Amino acid sequence: MWRSAVLSSVVAKKSFCGLQNRAFTAFLHQVSRDQTLAPVSTFESSFRYYSHCVSSKSYLCETTRFFSSNQSEQSESLGSHPFENDKDSVFGVVVEGSSVLNDDTLAVENGSDLGNTEVVVEDEDLDLEKLETLLSLLQSSGIIDGSIESSLEEIELSLNEELVVRVLETPYVPGENLISFFKWVLKKPEFVVTSKAVELLVTAICIQGRNIYALWDLVKEIGEKNKGILSDEILNELIALLSRLGKGKAAFEIFNKFGDLGCAPNADTYYFTIEALSRRSIYDWASTVCEKMLNADKLPGAEKVGKIVSFLCKGNKCRDAHLVYLSAKEKNINLPVSSIKLLISSLCRKDEGVKLAMEVLDEFPKEERKHAIKSFSHVINGLCRANDVTGEKQLRSYCSEDIDEAKNLLLKMIDAGPPPGNAVFNTVINALSKKGEMGEARKLLKVMEGRGLKPDVYTYSVIMSGYTKGGEMEEACKILNEAKKKHSCLSPVTFHTIIRGYFKLEQYDKALELLGDMKEYGVQPNADEYNKFIQSLCLKALDWTTAEKLLEEMKENGVHLNAITKGLIRAVKELEQEEVGTNEITATA
Repeated sequence: MWRSAVLSSVVAKKSFCGLQNRAFTAFLHQVSRDQTLAPVSTFESSFRYYSHCVSSKSYLCETTRFFSSNQSEQSESLGSHPFENDKDSVFGVVVEGSSVLNDDTLAVENGSDLGNTEVVVEDEDLDLEKLETLLSLLQSSGIIDGSIESSLEEIELSLNEELVVRVLETPYVPGENLISFFKWVLKKPEFVVTSKAVELLVTAICIQGRNIYALWDLVKEIGEKNKGILSDEILNELIALLSRLGKGKAAFEIFNKFGDLGCAPNADTYYFTIEALSRRSIYDWASTVCEKMLNADKLPGAEKVGKIVSFLCKGNKCRDAHLVYLSAKEKNINLPVSSIKLLISSLCRKDEGVKLAMEVLDEFPKEERKHAIKSFSHVINGLCRANDVTGEKQLRSYCSEDIDEAKNLLLKMIDAGPPPGNAVFNTVINALSKKGEMGEARKLLKVMEGRGLKPDVYTYSVIMSGYTKGGEMEEACKILNEAKKKHSCLSPVTFHTIIRGYFKLEQYDKALELLGDMKEYGVQPNADEYNKFIQSLCLKALDWTTAEKLLEEMKENGVHLNAITKGLIRAVKELEQEEVGTNEITATA
């Protein structure tokens, strides 16, 4: 008798430790899944799942009650020589045909994982043999849906919530088997479905990441038949899994069913739905959800709000993103700097969003301002961009007010940072030059040089372009000479700018002189430049002689003129010869 008692205690201890290790293995298996695809609460859920598994009655297949009441007795009873205990051992006398100990106590050494934790297990209401058969059946793979219900009926279970909870908490049960089991249970009149059971079912399926559509159909059916059973957390977990799987439309369907299922969306509901839709680039629906979120005044935390702003910006919904930003600002929610930068750049893509971007820029965190050179550049580029004033892209105009604001913003950068570079100066100088405000452009050029920056060839070219546009060729030539002193290598555009100005004034001799100066400076005219030069000589000056000289020069330099321009030279030459012949005949007559 005593040998049977001791053997039962040893088996109980080994079974508990083995099942404890199984629970920890299941916990590690869940945590090792791709965390980039897991919702925020997965790790916490997995840890709670493990903790519950360790202490749960479902992991002890004995009907014995375990607890540690005396550490010294525990050490003696489970020592290295268990069969040497006398009749006064804590194991007592075992009644034949029952695994329950007479003194109702058994000391179990739980090891380092549980320390001195007392584990009390009540298994009086369950038939553990049937439970073990049930779990063995459900953990098997390849069960046909049509046969699982008949197999469950053969076990003749006594259903209650405790049994269902244990099944749902058991690891390594395929999701399809859990769903089939739950459907079978729902058909039994003695079982009353609870929120806890549904939540455990959803958690178990979501951890596996499969059978999501079958799960949603089941949850929806339960929610429609049992109002108040579902919670927003249950539905949020479904939406989060659909988001990870890239099922945006299905997530939106669940979002729209909240009211029908007796649930109210919370901040996480809106976030997960917007995330799911954005991952599928369904930004119109995401914008609708965002509007409902703002109307309900339920914003998630700063990081999630920042992601919502980023989602909308990437979907070209920058106005909606700006509304989210303003709502977060009212609630003193500080968005991540990366989201603010993306919002500014997105707003600057359209003319009507530039002023909004400038307002956001004014509230940029001071500690991050020195690293925001790109954000400032986006706003200045937007202010200096020609505005569409006619609705047609071909007809655009520069706004003096916007250019003045761009210049003031540039001066603020000089005073408070971030320090502007050549690109920012060039943007404003170019806008001023095209607007004809050459005095302001020259002032900025001096400021640029005063800050130790060296104006590049582009800077001089845009200023020369402004002067030639106004017919101020002398000032343009002064800028050209200044550029020659500062740069040893100029681009063809620098010379072409002034040459086109001379063409406009029909001063072809000066243009031809500058063309020679261009070659002496090491800048070789290209075929397009020769082509335009010859066309102007032929069509405006009717000077085919000079045009032929340029044609010969092109051949020497290996530059080929197109056939149309060559034909133009011949046509002008023949026209002049015909006119001369006609005049001679007239004079002779």
